Amino acid sequence: MAEAHQAVAFQFTVTPDGFDFRLSREALKHLYLTEINAWKKRLIRIKNGILRGVYPGSPTSWLAVVMATVGSSYCNVDISNGLVYYIQKHLPERYVPYQTPQTRAVVSMAIFSTGVWIVGIFFFRQTLKLLLSYHGWMFEMHGQTSRSTKVWAACVRLLSSGRPMLYSFQTSLPKLPVPSVQATIQRYLESVQPLLDDKKYQRMEILAKEFQDKTAPRLQKYLVLKSWWATNYVSDWWEEYIYLRGRNPLMVNSNYYAMDFVLIKNTDVQAARLGNIVHAMITYRRKLDREDIKPVMALGIVPMCSNQMERMFNTTRIPGKETDVLQHFNESRHVAVYHKGRFFKVWLYEGSSLLKPRDLELQFQRILDDPSPPQPGEERLAALTAGGRAEWAQARQTFFSSGKNRAALDAIERAAFFVVLDEESHSYDPDNEASLSLYGKALLHGNCYNRWFDKSFTLVAFKNAQLGLNTEHSWADAPVMGHLWEFALGTDIFHLGYTETGHCVGKPNLTLTPPQRLQWDIPERCQAAIESSYQVAKALADDVELYCFQFFPFGKGLIKKCRTSPDAFVQIALQLAHFRDKGKFCLTYEASMTRLFREGRTETVRSCTNESTAFVKAMVQGSHTKADLQNLFRKASEKHQNLYRLAMTGAGIDRHLFCLYVVSKYLGVSSPFLAEVLSEPWRLSTSQTAQFQIGMFDPKKYPNHLGAGGGFGPVADDGYGVSYMIAGENTIFFHISSKFSSSETNAQRFGNHIRQALLDIADLFKVSKADS
Repeated sequence: MAEAHQAVAFQFTVTPDGFDFRLSREALKHLYLTEINAWKKRLIRIKNGILRGVYPGSPTSWLAVVMATVGSSYCNVDISNGLVYYIQKHLPERYVPYQTPQTRAVVSMAIFSTGVWIVGIFFFRQTLKLLLSYHGWMFEMHGQTSRSTKVWAACVRLLSSGRPMLYSFQTSLPKLPVPSVQATIQRYLESVQPLLDDKKYQRMEILAKEFQDKTAPRLQKYLVLKSWWATNYVSDWWEEYIYLRGRNPLMVNSNYYAMDFVLIKNTDVQAARLGNIVHAMITYRRKLDREDIKPVMALGIVPMCSNQMERMFNTTRIPGKETDVLQHFNESRHVAVYHKGRFFKVWLYEGSSLLKPRDLELQFQRILDDPSPPQPGEERLAALTAGGRAEWAQARQTFFSSGKNRAALDAIERAAFFVVLDEESHSYDPDNEASLSLYGKALLHGNCYNRWFDKSFTLVAFKNAQLGLNTEHSWADAPVMGHLWEFALGTDIFHLGYTETGHCVGKPNLTLTPPQRLQWDIPERCQAAIESSYQVAKALADDVELYCFQFFPFGKGLIKKCRTSPDAFVQIALQLAHFRDKGKFCLTYEASMTRLFREGRTETVRSCTNESTAFVKAMVQGSHTKADLQNLFRKASEKHQNLYRLAMTGAGIDRHLFCLYVVSKYLGVSSPFLAEVLSEPWRLSTSQTAQFQIGMFDPKKYPNHLGAGGGFGPVADDGYGVSYMIAGENTIFFHISSKFSSSETNAQRFGNHIRQALLDIADLFKVSKADS
């Protein structure tokens, strides 16, 4: 990277008279300030590392132990049982200042107290890790907490009291356990039984039995061995093989999107909205760096892994011919901005101070007012990040490895994140259903060259000041990004605000250095590569059908009257809708998190079960009594909730099978069973969007402060991708994707089936809005 810095700060050319040396003072200034800021962050990290390293201890607790030891000595009580005297006796005399008996006694007591304090910390941590390995609380009915769970909860509260920082609990989180092969095989066979006829199921049973008896024991031994020394036996392989080794375009296939608040709007000024949001995001980054953000706690007492948050900012996915690399920079003082086919670099700091929202608005407005045209090949440059990964890697190596192209690319890849000032306007109009789908399409892929799909996330600001995100998936999962998004939107509305004319509060500093235009030298061969990637991306984008809608009749509040979890209710409705849509069941993927374990990411909940298919068949037949249907629904709901809990507690199926498959490839072992399992298509891929994770505002007090969630592309060419957000008590948002090229799917048709399925299930329990 030194080459890139040199290209920006020190420019020189060779002339007949010698070197023509030009020095950029502005760049040098920022380099100097970057180094100063980096040292400040190092000191903060050192301090946080110490405080985090001794949690649940603290300097105050250490002082209390020292004072207790010293106080007991003055009371002629030896709480050390002779250890203080032993330490005092063996102190090297030449290293102890002021060789008086009193000094040696105090030093000995301090050493003893420190040892007791460290042993206590270790004991408390191991005890907390043991307590956090208990997950029985997840399997207890709501309102029927057992006495043992109450005692467990009290102990966890006691050991996790104090003021933990973001990463304080990381070393206390248990490791993800490796399930037994027998349990995984049994649950797998149970999951595919409703999808196979008797002959195919018997064949799968034979394959599974052969694998379990002959191949699996050897693979399992290697996996258990890995679990002993690895922090998490799944996550590194999952990131490497599922994400980074994928050679297909990130756009649509991997990246996902998130929407803005859709029912309220505080300004129509594009640059002003962006000024507030970017300021809020960098404020959040500062909190991350200082670990001022509280860890996420399930039930308010069980800490969840925060590891994924480390790469939220200053991170780029670098393309490679065979595998990509996630590159994270410790420091970044700028954002990269795209507008009308041009790239800019906008500094976020003036000296060591973060720019105020009004100053950021000024900088973004300067870009909007800049009339300069794109350079040759610049306009569609980002299409390289939307096409195939191997092609982008080759182009990057050939055309962007030196000179001004390397310097400009470096400015983008080192940016805190990527910003787009879009020329289109998008928003949600409840009276125009298509508006939400168009909004989603714009965020999912844009025009295929106005998003930088490699950045950890791209912040999109539409012309009407509506916002959205396009997020790269490999570095973290959606709930983690949701933390930042909720913080940014909440800070924008409740803390920063706008003037009556819609501008950011305050006066701009007109002496700020204008945004820096990035310079490119893109030859015709590179332009041809850009065009090739663009055509690949455009064909992919044009094939995506996205149907987004708001379900108005009811939400979480009325679902609870059915005495089931809202997620189970929606998942069973999806099974009913899919059967009505295609006339058959399919392998269904629902994402569940495993962040109760260290470095945990996700596990699969296989939502198509014997119980859910039995309910669906009974509903379709129409000959069952309402009582029978209610009973079948409750069985399906209980089954789904149990599967979700098993997935969250490390007893899922798919990550274990995936890791066994990876081990088999390393060992060169062929397994027909694993090959078949890993090749099964997920024709219905689903995910729930979390909301109100950080509690910045009361949704009951501000019921219209709702985002519409987000979505993703279909996983299978002939399947559906469904993302949903149970938005408070009274509404649900759905994002359904499919491909026009498939004759079997139609996103809008499936959406209509989902609507009807939700209403039909609610009718079983006579649930209506009037009942609330």
